[in-house]
Parts: sequence; C-alpha cells; structure tokens
Amino acid sequence: MSFIEILLIAVGLAMDAFAVSFGVATHREFIDPRAIFRLSFHFGLFQFFMPIIGWFLGINIAPFIAAIDHWIAFFLLFFIGAKMLYGSFQTKEKEMQSNPSRGWNLVALSVATSIDALAVGLSLAVLDINIWYPSVIIGVVTASLSLIGIHLGTRLSEKFGRALEVLGGSILIFIGAKILITHLFLQ
Repeated sequence: MSFIEILLIAVGLAMDAFAVSFGVATHREFIDPRAIFRLSFHFGLFQFFMPIIGWFLGINIAPFIAAIDHWIAFFLLFFIGAKMLYGSFQTKEKEMQSNPSRGWNLVALSVATSIDALAVGLSLAVLDINIWYPSVIIGVVTASLSLIGIHLGTRLSEKFGRALEVLGGSILIFIGAKILITHLFLQ
C-alpha cells in the first residue's frame, strides 16, 4: 500500500475527529492550551491504536464488530452532542460541569471518532499489510486535523458565539446519525 493510499485513508478517518474538534472548540470557555493538547493528542492516539487493535482482533471477530460498531458510535456521539446542545442553553456554571475535553467525555469522543479505524485495522489484516506504518500516519494526520478543527472552531466562535455551540452539538448528532444510517441502510 502506497503512502498516498494510506494518507487518503488517514484523512478519511480523521474527518470525524476534525468535525468533533470544531464542535468542541465552539465552547470557547473549555479551550485553553491544555484542552487543545488533550483533544488533539487523544484523538490522534485513539486513531493510532484502533487499527492496531483491529489488526490483532483479526478476521474472526469482524462480523461481531461490524454488527455493533455503528450503534456504539451513534450513542456516544448522540450523547455528547445532546449534552453540548443542552449546555449551549445553560449558564456558564452548568457548562463547566461537562467539559468535553476532559474525563469520560473525552474518552467517549475519542472512541466514537476512532471506531471506524478498528474496521480499517481488520481490513489491513485481511490484506496482510504491516499495521505499524499506517497506524502512525493515521494517528499523526488525525491529531493534526483535530488541531486545525479546534483553531477554526475557536476563531469562528468569536464571531458567531452560541449559534456555533448549537451547530457543534448538532454536528456530533449528525455524524452519529450518519454512521448509523450508513450501516443500517446503505450496506
């Protein structure tokens, strides 16, 4: 598999993390240098490890994962998106309780945005491709695009404020619904 092919796969996998990073960044009160690092690092790290996990799980588990991965991603993204929507209508004190760049919210977002990478790892195992090189590229591309998404979300939220918070939560719900619909009706 060529570098360009791996790069295209990495960019495709990173689009969810980019959109989520953009959405989270609309909550400007959560975005500081540590949050930027946590988000981009965790999204990149999870995207790095998921193909490796998929690789080691192997072909025999693929039907089981394919049967539930879309539900897991949908519920995680829906939950975080709904929480963000709810938070956009709350006071600052309420919003601070559900920082999406910390704790279980961060883990849930990291898993939700990287679950497709698990399937890529399974696919690479079938193709008998060494997993380490593609995983590094996938992780670096995801971390980089997450960083770009955060910066774009932060800059645009200065101008559009609460409307972008609503948009950010809606994007997460939309991505979750898209994953679910694609797996249920278009495969």
